[in-house]
Amino acid sequence: MTADRPPFRDPALPVPRRVDDLLGRLTPGERLALLHQFAPAVERLGLAAFRTGQEALHGVAWMGPATVFPQAVGLGASWHPELVRRVGEAVSREARAMRAEDDRVGLNVWAPTVNLLRNPLWGRGEEGYSEDPLLTSAIATAFTRGLRGDHPLYWRTAPVLKHWLAHNNEAARDTSSASVRPRVLREYDLRAFRGPVEAGAVAGVMPAYNLVNGRPNHLSPHLETELRSWTDQELLVCSDAGAPSNLAGSQGYFPSHEEAVAAALRAGVDSFTDHGTDPSVVLGRLRRALERGLIGQEDVDRAVRRQLTVRFLLGEFDPELDPYAGEDRFDTPEHRQLAREAAEAAIVLLRNEPLGGGASPEGGRPLLPLGEAAGRIAVVGLLGDANKLDWYSGSLLHRSSPLDGLRERFGAHRVDFAEGVDRIRLRTASGDVLRVPETGPRDGPRDAEAALDPALVAGRTDLPPLTADATGSVLDLVDWGDGVLTLRAPGGRYLSVAGDGFVRASADEPGGWVVQETFRLEAHDGGHLLLHLGTGGYVSVAAGGVKVAAGRASAEVFTVETVERGEEAVARAAAGADTVVVVAGNDPHIGGRETEDRTTLALPSHQERLWRAAHAVNPRTVLVLVSSYPYAVPEAAASLPALLWTAHGGQAAGTALARVLAGDVSPAGRLPQTWYASDADLPGMLDYDVIGGRQTYLYFDGTPLFPFGHGLSYTTFGYEALTAAVDGRALRISCAVTNTGAVASDEVVQVYGRAVAPSVPRPHRELVAHARVRLEPGAGTELSFTVPLESLGHWDVAHGRWTVEPGPYEIHAGPSSADLRRTVRIEVAGTAPGPRPVLTAGLEAADYDEQSGTVIVDRAKHAGDAVTPVSPGAGGRLVHRACDFGDGATEVALAVAGEGEVVLSLPDGTVLARVTVPPTGGPYAYRTLGAPIALRDVVDLHTELRGPLRLAHFTFAG
Repeated sequence: MTADRPPFRDPALPVPRRVDDLLGRLTPGERLALLHQFAPAVERLGLAAFRTGQEALHGVAWMGPATVFPQAVGLGASWHPELVRRVGEAVSREARAMRAEDDRVGLNVWAPTVNLLRNPLWGRGEEGYSEDPLLTSAIATAFTRGLRGDHPLYWRTAPVLKHWLAHNNEAARDTSSASVRPRVLREYDLRAFRGPVEAGAVAGVMPAYNLVNGRPNHLSPHLETELRSWTDQELLVCSDAGAPSNLAGSQGYFPSHEEAVAAALRAGVDSFTDHGTDPSVVLGRLRRALERGLIGQEDVDRAVRRQLTVRFLLGEFDPELDPYAGEDRFDTPEHRQLAREAAEAAIVLLRNEPLGGGASPEGGRPLLPLGEAAGRIAVVGLLGDANKLDWYSGSLLHRSSPLDGLRERFGAHRVDFAEGVDRIRLRTASGDVLRVPETGPRDGPRDAEAALDPALVAGRTDLPPLTADATGSVLDLVDWGDGVLTLRAPGGRYLSVAGDGFVRASADEPGGWVVQETFRLEAHDGGHLLLHLGTGGYVSVAAGGVKVAAGRASAEVFTVETVERGEEAVARAAAGADTVVVVAGNDPHIGGRETEDRTTLALPSHQERLWRAAHAVNPRTVLVLVSSYPYAVPEAAASLPALLWTAHGGQAAGTALARVLAGDVSPAGRLPQTWYASDADLPGMLDYDVIGGRQTYLYFDGTPLFPFGHGLSYTTFGYEALTAAVDGRALRISCAVTNTGAVASDEVVQVYGRAVAPSVPRPHRELVAHARVRLEPGAGTELSFTVPLESLGHWDVAHGRWTVEPGPYEIHAGPSSADLRRTVRIEVAGTAPGPRPVLTAGLEAADYDEQSGTVIVDRAKHAGDAVTPVSPGAGGRLVHRACDFGDGATEVALAVAGEGEVVLSLPDGTVLARVTVPPTGGPYAYRTLGAPIALRDVVDLHTELRGPLRLAHFTFAG
């Protein structure tokens, strides 16, 4: 290779060799600098600056206008991997096209989110695909394949999966620990990540903020033992924003930041996203860690190698060969059509019944589709004329609300609108009323230039603050639930608070990392105080205008005067219409979002009032829920003739909804998660044990409001000829499906498996295959699936391996997890797993079969698990079933730390041994303590933990 073209510039060489050559040419200081998210250029080598991280969950985000597709949970509701692959392809094309105009747009995209939707109260549920690991894996694999592109060498973008691992709570998300037993880890959480990684479409992962089993995810030993064992390619691990600082900060896991970054680097984190664009703090910590010998140059080089590999794959060093270098497709007709197609595919018809049965004027026909018989339509509800975006959306190039879509489809002259806001005045103690000063016409977003990080977008100060006078202004009030309010001025802008503390009508929509447009009314002294939630201050009326005061002492006491309640306007519109479409749901920036979990499944009472008011005067009422998550609406589901759900559907949401309501498109979305009937059905937010906690459709023992996989159609389908046979390590399944109705439609065929007589708790049923197919009326098709036999298996904690137990299994096929039309039984041959070989292998405490009152914690900071009582005073219990003590055990030795007592017993309560644990010197100071024991044959071992101790391992001797 010539001096002017070093080996790393030679595209004929393998990427690993090119990476090694470039790495060798970098100085130690230059290598270290590449470990920060904002890696500097190395001009002497022609190495450009590079940034990890470009949000692209359902469109290019934070970089201005781009095509906005449905939220991720909506893409999951499509059950349509090929469609989602095309969405990923379009997103990556736009990322390339935007980068050509703005080099701040990155090609290392942080998407998709594959955390499973275990609990529907999780604030970030809108970012995930499903509660099921197989469906999540299938959709994520499709999306990442689209993002990656299909060139054998070069990648269009380099996707990073979020958030490793077991992350489903926003409250205390940086300090809380998820207790994840080995079965849940391997049967549930890991599976969602494994599929996309094994498909070769993933460049890396991002660890989550939380801890798992007492250890921060940024130190997860599974990054090396699991993630990197699934593929031969290099994987880049990018930290979440600010998480490295949490290790020695909010988490207090290390006494110094130097120890923290060193441990993260050794655990497998390769790029540190911390302190924004300023790398000096993190690099200083890493440099001092090197000087102290906490890490070596080989640790730095390993991480740099992974980053450089991604950059080579993105074509950075071969622009003349990069097949994606000239990509310019942006906001094309094809992308607009795809956005509409995706929005249509995501719509789920939950209920569709006739009005009053066969004696009704409808003749027993379900209310939907409306067709041309819709007559005059009233669109009502808080989201009726909304096209909401979320935290990870780009700016809209095109807007379509339900009102827009229905007026476009049926004609504006046939469609009326009533939003249903409460119209109020806020009167001060002096008798004046808050007034919104008149301003010029509405302009663009509050800060269109601050796109790279919307958390930095500042409130506007160029508009006059509110005042108070004798007449004042009428404000539009919406209660979004839990008493969280927005107030909107007559001109359409929301009341907001900027850095100077003044209240202005300045925001086009609620938004921002800290939302400045939400308030709460607090009863006080015969009136109400108005609390501004973004600052925690109370609204006061000062000489210079209305502003937020520091505390209650100077707060204004308001009287709320209601000019009109929302249901009054809704009832008027509904009474004058032939059909009513109520559109309810959430604003993705309020009451359930990143940093904030929901507190209830209930639809906010304001919106309950609206659908009830509409239905009371017009039985032809359809309720459309447009939301980031499920609601518990049992009364609406029982009384309204038609009910639909869709996630926020992006730029074409309204058009898509109108086409489905009209019947131009038959709905075929299916629920990607269980819709529970009430909050009482839910586990606690920090209960990550889907098995023991009986969570998700896999284990839930109750009756859901709507089951996983549910979704109706405008036609009917017949299922026949289901067959299943074991063929080596594969299960071959076939099923015939026919459109037996009169409408062309997609059907989502769902295949589930169930162990008939398992030796351990197993799912009621578990998705093993699915397909979305389109069938014309009368047409049929035969679908064939090849399913790995391992799909019927589980993690055998007794032997530390995946196993498929021999015996009978049922295979079901149908349109949902609760509507299984056909069933066949198969037999799996083999040898049943034996009891636990405790005399040779001992027992890991965390490998229990059952527990109560315990959590799993870290045995050491780098690896290993132990078990401790949740409440040392109350103690905790473990059950290890089928322990084989052979001809007899006479001694037990426990690896324990802390202090307290461990009691071993038989199921009948017979005490086998008591081990007193004196103070060992801390939670990581383990001692081995023994006691005599008399056990033989195969028995269930019960263990009671008392006091603040940690139990890691049992060893038995004969």
